[in-house]
Formats: sequence, structure tokens, C-alpha cells
Amino acid sequence: MPGLTVAVTGATGNLGTSVLQALSRDERVESIVGVSRRTPSWRAPKTTFVAADIADDDLVPIFSTADVVIHLAWRFQPTRDPVSTWNTNVIGALAVLQAVHRAGVRKLVTASSVGAYSPGPKSFPGVDEDWPTNGWPGSAYTREKAYLEQALDAFECGRPDISVVRMRPAFLFKRSAADEQRRLFGGPLVPRQLLRRWLIPVLPDLPGLTMQAVHSLDVGRAFAEAAVRDVHGAFNIAAEPILTPDILADFLSARLISLPTTVVRSVLAALWRLHLVPTSPGLFDAVLRIPVMDSERARTELDWHPEFSATEALAEFFEGNRSSSSVDTPPLAGNDVRL
Repeated sequence: MPGLTVAVTGATGNLGTSVLQALSRDERVESIVGVSRRTPSWRAPKTTFVAADIADDDLVPIFSTADVVIHLAWRFQPTRDPVSTWNTNVIGALAVLQAVHRAGVRKLVTASSVGAYSPGPKSFPGVDEDWPTNGWPGSAYTREKAYLEQALDAFECGRPDISVVRMRPAFLFKRSAADEQRRLFGGPLVPRQLLRRWLIPVLPDLPGLTMQAVHSLDVGRAFAEAAVRDVHGAFNIAAEPILTPDILADFLSARLISLPTTVVRSVLAALWRLHLVPTSPGLFDAVLRIPVMDSERARTELDWHPEFSATEALAEFFEGNRSSSSVDTPPLAGNDVRL
């Protein structure tokens, strides 16, 4: 019996390269079509790359041979131009949904996020996949992820013949994506030489500074399993331990200090207004409110178990900034950040 053909949008980013690696090792997958705005020098087994912009180009011919489409394409920048990110993250996603239907694809696996969830509890065992997905309205990223969830709701109602899977991972890290993440969230004015665990002496002990992380390669394996298994619905993807302020301080060998959240936010807002950092204060607000997730469904139905702990995944961010180890793709090795 022939294996599956899987088309992957956003194939050259942090998650995309991990998904391609996982799919290429799966015997149930025969061929992969990697869709990205710019074709990379980097290559993955079984993969043919196609250059296309999901918001502007006709995706139907690209999807026409696919059994499964995995939609990962997403723009984090420019944070000061929400119309631009909306065009890719929402208009582009709607174009992907329409093309999936018109091309006769039978299954769609979409990258949602913990950021799609409404504010919720920060403690174990966390929320399951039924928690509301209204996001946090003050951040473009969480608004767009929440809108995508609503679009998928409507798509499922109107296309019951297409199996829809929504993957909701925590914060993703891996060594080869560290440089891109530093540029996206710290900006080009933050040199990699400063991002050393031992150079962060103090950490603010903020209410809500509790989050989850997961290694990008582990998430890639979860996406591959979702693509080849007979599953549908949503899956939370996160590793242990939950990153509380105490665990983060121990990880960094830093001292926790009590600071009002308003002070930290005001400093970030000032830096953002001065175009010194690309991370908006709205995203900071969202991070303090996102809930802790329960990933039991992924462990049970996808037989997914992370190979890396949350702290090991986070450690790779610092290791990747210590010595540049980017994969040679435009998102990971390029410089698309606008201050």
C-alpha cells in the first residue's frame, strides 16, 4: 500500500524543519511537499520544496496530490504592523482552508498554540482541550490564534468529510532556532553574547510568570503522528516540568526579586515605543495569563512522550546563542526583524 503524501506550509521555520524531519523518518510517509515563501538551501529526505505565499498564491495545485496538509505558516513580525501579520496569519490561513477543500485533501493538521486559550489556571494538572480558545485581546499573536480556532470551527461544520486536527504546543525551543528567536523577541540590538544563563543574576518574581516549554523536535514528532493516525480534534503539547519562577531561577542560577508587574511592563513598553525591542507589551500581558495545559490526550491517542524535558528544551535556546548553529533556511538564518 503506498505511503502518504504530506504538504507542509511554513516548512522552513523552527517548527517546520522539525516536522519535516519527523515525517521523513516515518515509513508511513512516502513524499513531502515543503511550502515556504523562499526555498531553502537546506534539504530534508523525501521533500520537494515549493515557493509560495499562502496569502497571495494559488495553493490548489500544490495541495492536489496531498493526502494530508499540515499548516504551520505564521508571521510574528512586524509587531507594529498588525495588518501585515493578519494578512498572513488569518487571510493566509483562510486561503489554506479553501485550498484544502478545493484540492480534495482529506485531512488538515493545523498549528494552533497555548496562546489561543483564554486566561486560565497556572497550576497542575492544567486545562484540557475543552478550555475556551478566545485568546488574550491585547496581543496580536493571541488574537490571531484565537481567530484561527474560530475559523477551524466553521470549517469543520461546513466540511464534515475533512478530518481536522489542531495542535496546541507550549513555547517551542531547539538549538538551531535560537538565533531566530533571539532576533524575533529580543531584537538585533540584543547580541547573542549576552544570552548566557550565568549572566542573568536576578529574575523578577511576577504573578503569572509560570509557563510551559517543549522541544521543537518533540512537537515535530507529535505533528507527524497526528498526520498519519486516525485522529481528529485538539491536542495540547507540553513537556515537564512546569516552568515556575522558582524553577526558572534555579535553572538560571538567578535570585528571585519581588517587583510589581506594572514596573516590568512599563519598562518593556518604553523600550518598545523607542523601537529598542520588537516584543510588544501586549504579548507580555498574554504570557502572564495563558493557562498551564494538560497533555494527557496526546500521550494517550498519539502515543506521544517527549524525549526532552522543558528545562532541556530551554537550555538549547541558550546553547544555540552561545555558538551559532542555525539551519540554513531563510527564517532560521535570515534577519527579518523590524524594530
